[in-house]
Amino acid sequence: MLSRDDVFSELGIGPVWRLRDRPDPSSTDPHRARHYTWEQLADAVAHCTACKLHSSRTQGVLGVGDRNADWLIIGEAPGADEDRLGEPFVGQAGKLLDAMLASIGLTRGENVYIANVLKSRPPGNRNPEPDEVAACRPYLLAQIELIQPKLILALGRFAAQNLLDTDEAIARLRGRVHRFQEVPLVVTYHPAYLLRNLPDKARAWEDLCLARRIMQSLV
Repeated sequence: MLSRDDVFSELGIGPVWRLRDRPDPSSTDPHRARHYTWEQLADAVAHCTACKLHSSRTQGVLGVGDRNADWLIIGEAPGADEDRLGEPFVGQAGKLLDAMLASIGLTRGENVYIANVLKSRPPGNRNPEPDEVAACRPYLLAQIELIQPKLILALGRFAAQNLLDTDEAIARLRGRVHRFQEVPLVVTYHPAYLLRNLPDKARAWEDLCLARRIMQSLV
């Protein structure tokens, strides 16, 4: 039987990547090094004031789904609907994500956990800023540690670039398998982007099929 490293080699999985680890204003915050329980993590996100977004958000959006999931879906940041409802990927983009998951036999909440790089909505849905990403980094790392997923699916350019610490375009990142802290990571387009660019749905389907093949090889 092939080891996990043998499987990675056969599939052409690239080097291990980690979240950016550069000095930032939150570096002295004690929550960076904490090992959270789920209850502690939810409370920390709900009451976080580590960046300026806390003053404009309605609520922190931790994530949703199966806390023992094999699949971890990571997007960019909450939008207006997510900020209002406290759940990632709702509205039209959420419906499309659910359809994408259903196409490979998955259901939101069953063996799937959905989260974002940022836990607070940036005003006007602008791109997150480096200090905001740094402030939320401990929460995302804690989620990954608690869930122990078998595969990460990064949705969109921002999530992919931050997880892989790269400036490469999403067109160059998708179609191959990366690793994040030894976990296989597949990049595809964000559902909100696909709603505006229907022809790229075919490429997203290819990415989903790749992710499914990776998962099947790990079972």
